[in-house]
Amino acid sequence: MDGLKDFDPGSLLAGVRGVYRRAFGGVDPEIAVSAPGRVNLIGEHTDYNQGFVLPMALPMRTVMVGSPRQDGIISVVTTAEGTDEPKRVQFLVPAEGGALKPGEPQWANYVKGVIQHYRAGPLLGFNAVIASNIPLGGGLSSSASLEVATYTFLQQLCPDDGNPVAKALACQKAEHSFAMMPCGIMDQFISVMGKEGHALLIDCRSLETHLVPLTDPNLVVLITNSNVRHTLTGSEYSTRKRQCEEAAKALGKASLREASMSSLEASKALMSEEVYRRARHVIGEIERTTKAAEALQSRNYKRFGQLMVESHNSLRDDYEVSCAELDELVAAALEDPRVYGSRMTGGGFGGCTVTLLESSATEKVVQHIKEKYSGTATFYCTKASDGAKVHPLS
Repeated sequence: MDGLKDFDPGSLLAGVRGVYRRAFGGVDPEIAVSAPGRVNLIGEHTDYNQGFVLPMALPMRTVMVGSPRQDGIISVVTTAEGTDEPKRVQFLVPAEGGALKPGEPQWANYVKGVIQHYRAGPLLGFNAVIASNIPLGGGLSSSASLEVATYTFLQQLCPDDGNPVAKALACQKAEHSFAMMPCGIMDQFISVMGKEGHALLIDCRSLETHLVPLTDPNLVVLITNSNVRHTLTGSEYSTRKRQCEEAAKALGKASLREASMSSLEASKALMSEEVYRRARHVIGEIERTTKAAEALQSRNYKRFGQLMVESHNSLRDDYEVSCAELDELVAAALEDPRVYGSRMTGGGFGGCTVTLLESSATEKVVQHIKEKYSGTATFYCTKASDGAKVHPLS
């Protein structure tokens, strides 16, 4: 369909194997793994507030192929578009008690962070090539996908205990300490634990998960990339996180997960207007997310769509992380009656929208958005996919 971007993991894998042969002396890689990006259907900026999120894993993936080497050297090449130079890095496996440190290029920090926090050892050196068809900076979690792919690769070199929760937490730790991004747990969890045909309701306080079926053939999850790129590290994200902590403290709670809308209203005078609005978004969004999971479970797509729109409005007005381009895309999508709901997704300040609609309307909705949007959007017609996996190399 015109305007819709294709993503075929098979061709991605074949391409990266060719790059590996050219980069490493004509030999084939012995290991191939991949991990998906994700789209969050609802539950935005709730994960670091110990709330609920409802993401699904995407068919777009980061692939990593490679082979062990015996000299203690790690050599990694990336082909991912938009990454900084150089595209090849080489460093030694950290010695017992030694530590890797973040630096330049930035893309390598995600790989180094996972190596540093890997939960088994001793690690061997290795050669590897990374490829991805997840758009960078689009809010579809290309970073967690790279972390989880790297961890899955290391599991083939030196197996750990196979605990998926501990795996996701180690990848989150890598992002905190090497990419300096104080993210919640959602992105790593869904990249590890995604299941085809299901969204995943994650309780970010207890770390319990619940699969929610998403297999209706009459339903499409359309992702629209505004192609406005956001960078969050050390900026608005950290500010929002701090404001949420301030609100929780004023309410006498460990986190906003424990707060109610009535307790927030009663304590409004204890915080600034801005902090109050941030808390109002989070408390409302946590409630919307559990209601949305129930609506999806019962196939009440109209209700689910209403909650998506409420979520977008709250992110725009109370959390102030939307932007003109995202608002434009959502408004254009909602003009078609066959669209159930649409909202910005991801951290905000650009990136993507997610739209739930009748599959029969996809082509016309895409065309309508293209005509209405002032920029140039990219469209992905997606379905809920599997989490990290190992690919046999024949």
